Amino acid sequence: MSETPRKRLNAVLVAGGKYHDIDFARLEILKLLGQDDRVRVRVFEDYSNLAAIRAADFLVTYTCDVIPRLDEQEALRAWLENGGRWYALHGTNSILRFLANGQVDSPRWAPHFMETLGSMFIAHPSIAPYTVTVADPGHPLVQGIEPFQADDELYLSETYGHLHVLLDTEFEGEATGFVEHAWPKARHPVFYLHPVGKGEVLYLTLGHCRGHYDMQPMIEFYPAPEKGSWALPVFYELLGRGLEWAKTRTDVGAGA
Repeated sequence: MSETPRKRLNAVLVAGGKYHDIDFARLEILKLLGQDDRVRVRVFEDYSNLAAIRAADFLVTYTCDVIPRLDEQEALRAWLENGGRWYALHGTNSILRFLANGQVDSPRWAPHFMETLGSMFIAHPSIAPYTVTVADPGHPLVQGIEPFQADDELYLSETYGHLHVLLDTEFEGEATGFVEHAWPKARHPVFYLHPVGKGEVLYLTLGHCRGHYDMQPMIEFYPAPEKGSWALPVFYELLGRGLEWAKTRTDVGAGA
């Protein structure tokens, strides 16, 4: 007996940028997407293929310091407003500039883009374990998740608009090396939903990874590769739940 045809889902994965092991993250995300034979994925390093994004049923991004042109920012916002679902990971909301004095700046050069995402990365303290807590234990995306320790970059971000925070963490202290280094005691979102028109962004700040060659030309050989939350089963659980969330948006795009 032949199998009942199921609807094809068209995905775009944008994986590119600096200071991270993009190859590793790209492959891991593709392996998760490949577990569903309905999903066909187009992969890019930036947002320049607007035709592919407009035709996509959902968008997944893992980038660092990759900023769309203004027309691309406007197209992303319009796609979301029309019902798109965007699963944004780790450094998608980052702009980084290494200054002559050795500090790292996060200039606010793309407000339209960051307001669409709901946040902008500003700084992080030195990588060390911190506790991630569940802010809304009844939400399906985090139901059954227990508080856990993440040995990852703790994102200190500026936020915009309404965020439905699912996971968060508390921080007070110094983000050594960043221009904006002093942070008062506050809670910071780790996993959140941000509505944009008929669509929504799901943002997960976890997911730092770095290999030996990812800090060139500043550091020729980075001595200690970092896998951060990629070493945690709970991180893959959150990745999987987020991808399932993204796939439920099938009302527009080429697959409609």
